[in-house]
Amino acid sequence: MGRFYGYNRVSTKEQHLDRGRKSIEDFCSQHGYDLVKIFEDKQTGRSFNRPRYVVLKEDVVQAGDTIIIPEYDRLGRADETKLELEYYKSHNIRIIFLDIPTTQIDLTLMTDEMSAAILFCINDMLISFYDLMARTELQRKKKRQLEGIEAKKARGEWDNYGRPRVMSAVEFARHYQRVIDGKMGSLELMRELGLNKDTYFRYVREYKRTHQI
Repeated sequence: MGRFYGYNRVSTKEQHLDRGRKSIEDFCSQHGYDLVKIFEDKQTGRSFNRPRYVVLKEDVVQAGDTIIIPEYDRLGRADETKLELEYYKSHNIRIIFLDIPTTQIDLTLMTDEMSAAILFCINDMLISFYDLMARTELQRKKKRQLEGIEAKKARGEWDNYGRPRVMSAVEFARHYQRVIDGKMGSLELMRELGLNKDTYFRYVREYKRTHQI
């Protein structure tokens, strides 16, 4: 039997690694596995180019070793996770996901070839299922984000994509009316509203389109 390592990840620096770390330690303690080390990253799962993960994969684990991961999506984004799993499989490195119980059964210890083959197929199906769920959730989030952006644009609450407006079109029109009435100049209003030149004149163009000036 090879060595046991843990891999734990959260997406942002504000999140805590404690829960995942404890679940790995508890699992090893319960099964009598001698845990060598847990590698941890605070980085998005969008890319596998994470400092500690790269060290674990390229410099540490060897054939016969096991990597224990708290949850399937902690390894990475769904669109590339299956490729990583294929890599480990081809290098005879076992992956255990604590949220997929069947991955915790060591196939190499099974003497019944038929049972081992069935369990192997079950693991593949479960991983494919988790992969599908992760992809679906990612697509759902993107769809909600796009719908939210379009709704804000429709309400005049969004300036450019990804950047909230400083003020609504209605509020700017109320202030800009003073320029229209000749009570003040654009430079003066720009300073009063705390807008930079690009934003101010973008709002002016928007006003003119809306009011057909």
